[in-house]
Amino acid sequence: MKFLSVDDSAIIRKIIRAAAEVLECELLEASEGAEALAILEAHPDVNLILLDWNMPGMNGWEFLQAIKNHPHYKYIPVMMVTTEGERENIVRAIRAGAIHYLVKPFTMEDLLKKILECLGRGEL
Repeated sequence: MKFLSVDDSAIIRKIIRAAAEVLECELLEASEGAEALAILEAHPDVNLILLDWNMPGMNGWEFLQAIKNHPHYKYIPVMMVTTEGERENIVRAIRAGAIHYLVKPFTMEDLLKKILECLGRGEL
């Protein structure tokens, strides 16, 4: 399996990398949306995108809209992993196509559980 982490925080990408290693999955990384789109072009076989909301350049909301309107990427599950905890924005992201939402800070156990839920694999 292959994940794409899109987050401007190197620390968060490192935590997500550790989770991917636990699950024995490959992790691709981008620090903002435009970079993530380029990675998707090169790696269309991504199985899950873990997406931050607040980033410079193309933010998470713009990236989510772009991929959910793209014929090849719209079926890739997206989990928001962000400090953006306003109910209105959570609802907006889910309506736009995100299948899960994890608010920072989080535990590794919470992250792993949500990833497995996104992949339809249930509990650890």
